[in-house]
Amino acid sequence: MAKMRRKADLPTKICATCGLSFAWRKKWARDWDNVRYCSERCRRNKPAGDDQS
Repeated sequence: MAKMRRKADLPTKICATCGLSFAWRKKWARDWDNVRYCSERCRRNKPAGDDQS
């Protein structure tokens, strides 16, 4: 079993929509490199023309 980590030790990114910083989550573990938005709401409200293809 893995050791507990403090939230401050987790990697962070800046949301492409709202500009706020967000931390790594276990559900994003396999896809962290492709995560761009902090929430489903920000993903739905992304600016027009911001397609990643």
